[in-house]
Amino acid sequence: MKIVQNAELVHLKMQNKKIKIFIIAGEVSGDVLGARIMREMPDAEFVGIGGENMIAAGLDSLFPMADLSVMGVVEVLAHARTLTRRINQTANAIISMRPDIVLTIDAPGFARSVIKKIRQVPSGKKLIENGLKFHHVVAPQVWAWRAGRAKKYAKTFDKLYAFFDFEIPYFTKYGLDTVAVGHPIADGLINRPAPRQKKSGDEKIITLVPGSRMSEVKRLMPIFRDVVQQLVANGYAGYKFIIPTVETTSDYVREQIKHWRVQPDLVPSSQRYDIYAKTYIAIVASGTVSAELAMLHIPTIVVYKMNPITTWLVRQVIRVNWVSLVNILLNRGVYPEFLGTNATAENVLNAVQQLTIPSVREKMVNELKFADNLWRRPDGAPCTLIAESIRNAIK
Repeated sequence: MKIVQNAELVHLKMQNKKIKIFIIAGEVSGDVLGARIMREMPDAEFVGIGGENMIAAGLDSLFPMADLSVMGVVEVLAHARTLTRRINQTANAIISMRPDIVLTIDAPGFARSVIKKIRQVPSGKKLIENGLKFHHVVAPQVWAWRAGRAKKYAKTFDKLYAFFDFEIPYFTKYGLDTVAVGHPIADGLINRPAPRQKKSGDEKIITLVPGSRMSEVKRLMPIFRDVVQQLVANGYAGYKFIIPTVETTSDYVREQIKHWRVQPDLVPSSQRYDIYAKTYIAIVASGTVSAELAMLHIPTIVVYKMNPITTWLVRQVIRVNWVSLVNILLNRGVYPEFLGTNATAENVLNAVQQLTIPSVREKMVNELKFADNLWRRPDGAPCTLIAESIRNAIK
């Protein structure tokens, strides 16, 4: 009888034992997604790297997420020493924690480097032999450039959570267990009440989103400044300018606009959806924000600049005609894009003028509505599906 009671006690303790997950997000969009996954898993203990959203969800971040928010060949080289130190620090923390699963979100280059480091040391190899798994959220865009990279990711990760069905074959071809879960930000955005129709006398909001990485913000803020000042100088009365800010760049943005003749209002990123819903035209950096605005059916202009060397290298290998996800999914230029040397205030101003024409706005909004059925899946919310898959992997 005593043996049975002890067995039952052990079983009860195992049932109550929390799943241990080491979670890594490398930028703002991944931080938002990571926080949502964490909230789906109150039965798990999370340690790792994240930003303000994951910290609010209970994460004690190993170091500031901003250390990983680097994009571009030249930019990465400039931060190589910091990145190398953070890779070693993260790998050591994982080995010390001995988690059930390492869950990485976007930032695949950093994730691969950390996992490679773990595989190189005896204590890391032993963890893997004992069942440590590596799951990754957000399929690297191998369909856009260097499709052969999928083979490297198949050797790195045990499971991949892609957003779209068309991404799956690129990775399953090399044996990587890949599932499509839909785009996480679609939940709660698609089918929201339509933005209130603006009357002729209403103040029109132009929302400016210069990005979340310092390198991109530094390149886009001068363009945004010129656009704002020229719009006002050209007599576009009744416009209000707003910039949603993120923790990684908010101080820099605040300092920059002090020198603008017309100063935008700054609001925290947590309020961005309320601002987007009231937005007349958005001018944004290429990235997740353009997908968010597409789901909300907001007329948008996409702008992006990189280091000239990085730009040249990207042009040598890129395989798609657009960078905005809605344009890629529909295979046509719904959102105007001004990239590299085309990212000028003059081009943006011309696009703004076009989007003040009712027929042009109506055509764009109708295209965005047509894309609604491409964003999500009928079998459940993405973060719920990811959480269920992780639990099943640990059983």
